[in-house]
Amino acid sequence: MMVSQLPKSEQVRQALAEIAAFEGSKVPGVWRGLDKNQLIAQLRSRVNNPLTLNQGSQPFCGPAVIIFELIRRDPLYYVKICRNLFQIGGFHTRSERWISASEKLRNAEGNYQMPQVDWMILSTLRESENLLVPVQPNSPDIIRNLGGMTKPWEIGEWVKEILGYQKHQYKNTYLFGDLKAMLEVSEVLNSGGVALALINDGGLLRNQPPRIPYPSHWVSILSDISILSTNSVKFEVYTWAKTMQVQVDEVAFKTHFWGVVMGQDQ
Repeated sequence: MMVSQLPKSEQVRQALAEIAAFEGSKVPGVWRGLDKNQLIAQLRSRVNNPLTLNQGSQPFCGPAVIIFELIRRDPLYYVKICRNLFQIGGFHTRSERWISASEKLRNAEGNYQMPQVDWMILSTLRESENLLVPVQPNSPDIIRNLGGMTKPWEIGEWVKEILGYQKHQYKNTYLFGDLKAMLEVSEVLNSGGVALALINDGGLLRNQPPRIPYPSHWVSILSDISILSTNSVKFEVYTWAKTMQVQVDEVAFKTHFWGVVMGQDQ
């Protein structure tokens, strides 16, 4: 089964109406470097096609898979989050937790290395979990990568707070349980849930396996796993503003598939 990447038509209609209200609002923005007209156009693009969400060259893969899933499941809430972020600098989560962008983040200017609406929401999410490393668009690579690392428990918290799933769990699969976890993923997807996997992207997506395996990237799983007669596995994921197919042998899969966060309703 391949899950749809598009929200339902009625959800799209409601979200587009909210974008139109946002466009007509006279409330000024609180982000120094962001252009409202660009944000409005980019919001419409993402509501109509969530695959246009793009982390660019920033290390925001964790927030990106969360917001991709949010857009295709609840685009109206996504638009409201973005409107509140732009106009007042923060938003309430499902449990009324307040998440806000710092003044330093809102005043950051320069090359965001990604579309403006995606920078606004993804950087805010990333900053909300960072205690020591600041999030800035043009920091040195080592600082940006340290600040952009997303841990499994952060993904789990966002699955609850942003996506609204009450039940979530993390399956660590590096030592064993890879294929069993993917069977659970199929059940979760078939019940309307989400499955967000921690992988090494070189090993599973780019045919550039590292000499020493390590977790490097979050993806959203979009399909059941297929175990082929050639002892290889195949499934579809969202990452980098597109769908990609993972097709590797079982050894590579077990080596570079580190774990998966699953969220579903009770």
